[in-house]
Amino acid sequence: MSVIIPTFNRSSFLSRSINSVLNQSFKDFKLIVVDDGSFDDTSDLINKNYKNIIYLYQTNKGVSSARNLGIKKSQSEWIAFLDSDDEWHPKKLELQIKELKKNPSYLVCHTNEKWIKNGKYLNQKNKHQKQGGWIFEKCLPLCCVSPSSIVIHNSVFENCGIFDENFPVCEDYELWLRISSNYKFLYLPEKLITKYGGHSDQLSTKHWGMDRFRIEALYKIIKVGKLSYKDLIIAKQMLRNKIEIYINGALKRGKLDEVENYLNRLKLIN
Repeated sequence: MSVIIPTFNRSSFLSRSINSVLNQSFKDFKLIVVDDGSFDDTSDLINKNYKNIIYLYQTNKGVSSARNLGIKKSQSEWIAFLDSDDEWHPKKLELQIKELKKNPSYLVCHTNEKWIKNGKYLNQKNKHQKQGGWIFEKCLPLCCVSPSSIVIHNSVFENCGIFDENFPVCEDYELWLRISSNYKFLYLPEKLITKYGGHSDQLSTKHWGMDRFRIEALYKIIKVGKLSYKDLIIAKQMLRNKIEIYINGALKRGKLDEVENYLNRLKLIN
């Protein structure tokens, strides 16, 4: 088992994440921290306090590149991810490994989560509720699997590919579309990760119109041509819906060039 934490200028959160991994009841793993070009004191923090973890540094290329570097260096059968501002429950890995052993036909496992934003607990909306099994349709509207919750067999990456580094955001959404169209997901309803929100460096706050990237992800998976007939039909319908919503938003903003672009793309969906 390899645990991969990508990070960029998050030394103020990183210890919390690292410690939640080191405090796991399941101990048979190696921890890889991939520093995506930080210029804060991340390297000092790790070199002074965490001698037994693997620390990789690269120039800033984005979270997808950082995760991919960790995958390539891991050489482990199973891989887990943890975002550097999230935290694990002490028994997260133990419970997931236990359930995966009970259900050997599953090669992907995710869990429920709790959210804290600006110090306050948030209740999940229905659209964010997690599921197990064949969840491709559930993955279409928005990202319904947190990278911090996942444990995944390395053969899944060999079959489906790794994170697409062309996506600055929604890279997880794009990957889960590929994987969920090929594999069923084991789901644990226990809230085994805590996601913290509200800080200014979150990628979702830096990129407007997140559905632009979901539209690109849907185009990509449809174009590849490997979806089942059922999945292809529902993916095309979701793509139409997202483009129509985006066009309406562009009209309200007076972005007529975008309206024309997406109207033309809408015509290409048969």
